[in-house]
Order: sequence, then structure tokens, then C-alpha cells
Amino acid sequence: MIKNMLIGCALMLSALCGGPASAQDNSLPSQPHLLVKGEASREVEPNRFTLDIKLRSIDVHPDVARRRTQDSAAAVLALFGEHGALADSIHAAALSIEPTTRYKDEEQVFQGTAVERELSATFATLAQLRQVLAKLTTSEEVQVSGISPSYAGEAALRRELKRAAAKQSRIAADELAKAYGVRISGLYAISEVAPQFAYGVRGNSWGMVVENVSGSPELDSVTVTGERARGMAESLEAGSITLTENVYAIFLIAQ
Repeated sequence: MIKNMLIGCALMLSALCGGPASAQDNSLPSQPHLLVKGEASREVEPNRFTLDIKLRSIDVHPDVARRRTQDSAAAVLALFGEHGALADSIHAAALSIEPTTRYKDEEQVFQGTAVERELSATFATLAQLRQVLAKLTTSEEVQVSGISPSYAGEAALRRELKRAAAKQSRIAADELAKAYGVRISGLYAISEVAPQFAYGVRGNSWGMVVENVSGSPELDSVTVTGERARGMAESLEAGSITLTENVYAIFLIAQ
């Protein structure tokens, strides 16, 4: 269920009282107007899970480090394929090769040539991701660098939320105009970006905390817990994702 949050911001009193237009930001009209915010949000369960792997081998012989990194990459990519990674999501970055040093007695000492490569893949279920982790052996040369959830239908849902937020910005303007006993004459501007005010209030700090529908955290989250040991899978729990769209609209007041 879409949750709509309405925030009517302010009647521009300086314009009503004949204050100078220079007292306002250039994005705001000099005539009397209403600035409102429409907001729509929906909480969804993640249905895509991306695993990032970082490979790094160091050796005084560059080709040895390269071969070790390539062998590790082949093993990880095989795991991705074995456990149903989405074919178009598998990504293997090009090799990165550079000298590396370490400090010894406050002096830099050449350590060898570092060969790095980053791999990633997305899975349609958390179970598939767990299976990969159960078989993955991590070490100094093979490390899990990140796990992130996402929602496959995010683009379509955001379009829906934008339409709902725009509709609610108009409702908020109508209600605010009635409260002040004025009439709206038309739409001046609409944007997804909050305007910046010249009279002391910044658009990105309107002081309204969005309440989550189920009370779960606003942030996209996948929690990784448990002991990180070689060959041991992490225990994963997928949290919900809250998608939110905001619309800021300026309506002119009839004089």
C-alpha cells in the first residue's frame, strides 16, 4: 500500500507584503505563491541479492600473482554459475597490476607486484547466495567485499510513486490554500529536487521524519552475522527496502 505523506511548506509572506524579490532564491517566483511537498513511499521485500568478491595476490614474480588471481577468479565464477547467478549480472573487472610496498622500521620496503580483480553477481534468492557462501573459501587473496539487496521492479515502482507524489502535492496545495483563505491560480514549477531558500530554511531539512510502514529501518539492509571463518557461510537475513519519491511544487496564488 502506497503511503502518502503531505507537507505544506509555507505561504510566502515577503511576497504578500511587497518584500523585494531578491530576498528569495532565483528558483522561486516574486509573486505570492505556495510551496508544497508531495511524498509517496512503499515498503518492499528485496528479490535480488548482489555479491561482490575482491581478489588480490602479491608476489615478486608478477606472472605468479597473475596466475593465482586468475585461478581464484575461475573458481569464483564457477560457483556463480553453479548456483544460478543471473546470467546478465555476472561481472568480472579487468586485472589491475601495480607494485606494492609495506613499512618496516619506518621505511618503505618493496613487497612485490599486486594483481587485483573484482567480481560480482546477482542472485534471485537469498538461498542461492547462501549456497555460494557455503562453498566459498575466503583468505587474504579471496575476500567478500559486499552484499547488497535490491528490488527487481524498482524502476516501475518509482514511476508509480512519482505519480502519486505529484497528485498529493496538488492536494496539499489545495488544503493549504483553503487554510489561508486564498485561491490557487496555476502551477509555476514542479521538481524532484528540493529548492534552496534564501530566508533561512534549506529544502533538504524540512524537519519531517518519514515514518516507515512496518517500523523497520529506512535503509536498504542485508545483515551479515556469524563467525567469518574459512569455508564457513555467513548467516544472512534480508531486511525490507523502503522506496520513496518526493515532488516539490510551486503554485501561484491568485491576487
